[in-house]
Amino acid sequence: MRQLLVRRLSGALLLGLSFTAGAAVMALPVQAQEASQAGFQRFVQGLWPEAKARGVSQATFNEAFRGVEPDAKIIALTKKQSEFVRPIWDYINGSISAERLKRGREMNAEWSKTLAAVEKTYGVPRSVVLGVWGMETNYGSFTGSIYAIRALSTLAYTGYRPDFFREELLTALQILEQEHVDRSKMLGSWAGAMGQTQFMPSSFMKYAVDGNRDGVRDIWSSVPDAMASTANYLRQHGWEPGLPWGFEVQLPKGFDFRYLKLNFAQWQTLGLRRSDGKAMPRAGEATLFLPGGAGGPAFLVTKNYDVIKAYNSSDAYAMGVAHLGDRLLGGLPIQGAWPKGPMMEKDQRQELQERLARLGFYEGETDGKFGSKTREAVRNFQLRRGLIPDGYADYAVLRELRATR
Repeated sequence: MRQLLVRRLSGALLLGLSFTAGAAVMALPVQAQEASQAGFQRFVQGLWPEAKARGVSQATFNEAFRGVEPDAKIIALTKKQSEFVRPIWDYINGSISAERLKRGREMNAEWSKTLAAVEKTYGVPRSVVLGVWGMETNYGSFTGSIYAIRALSTLAYTGYRPDFFREELLTALQILEQEHVDRSKMLGSWAGAMGQTQFMPSSFMKYAVDGNRDGVRDIWSSVPDAMASTANYLRQHGWEPGLPWGFEVQLPKGFDFRYLKLNFAQWQTLGLRRSDGKAMPRAGEATLFLPGGAGGPAFLVTKNYDVIKAYNSSDAYAMGVAHLGDRLLGGLPIQGAWPKGPMMEKDQRQELQERLARLGFYEGETDGKFGSKTREAVRNFQLRRGLIPDGYADYAVLRELRATR
């Protein structure tokens, strides 16, 4: 997901809340606490007319917000998203642990018939469904402990992507009104994502399905429902059956990095070979992806890789899901060597984006979070400067930007 910086608010919020990344809720003077509670209650009451228009009853509304207050720890967590603040290789290595592989293979065996049925119905391979399940909740072992209404109202009230989280909050109220889940079980992540594969409320309403045909869409406790809902989400976002998400490749010596997107036959003609020794697909096209730069592992990724990113826009997350799923079904570890240098600090990452923006290469948020927009901007800058256009944003690129006038 594209993230925005936490906005500084005025009035009662400034009086009432103090947020610092990584810190617990700070003690507030009594008057400030009262001001915070009053401001939050005004926010909640401001939601009522729209909630009512969506069919939420007064009883459901009141019960949903019973005892709910803003939680500063949730805001702190917005600044600690590991897929954006850790090197991609650390994220992948940390995600694909021996324990997670062991448990995932056990889950694959236990739910083999369900996964086969899901794959047949939606055309999404079990490897990807297992990858999402494993990355999101370690196969349902931890689905989150934060009451979704508390999480969503905190984020909407404090101005962290306020329009998005206000909409999700109103949708969550509809879920309670329609009795899809009891309040006591509506638990999830700091961002309000719920269930075994962490659906936002809007995703639940649009894509959740009844996988075990018991008349209920239960992503919280039903594995068949969660698996089918995940596959349906991916298929509805454009998953193409029969096309792989991608795979690692070996580049020939002297490879021309100006090539970016070609069909598989063309990549093969240029000398690229799959690292696992398998044949290239007969049809389809793919983009060369170099998450660690020209000297690191190389991948050809298809549009199905982008579909995984619809679940979470981070390349680290998408690679984690895809590679975990492959490993669960016997795939090889990543063969290429990752860079050994440290990741740039946040202020340096922001500086890199700001310099790219001033030169006309970058139009995204200068938040220090590197995604596809930053990669494209870096690649275009490298092409302009006659550098290897691998799209990898590192200290060398920053030094080159500093030298560019």
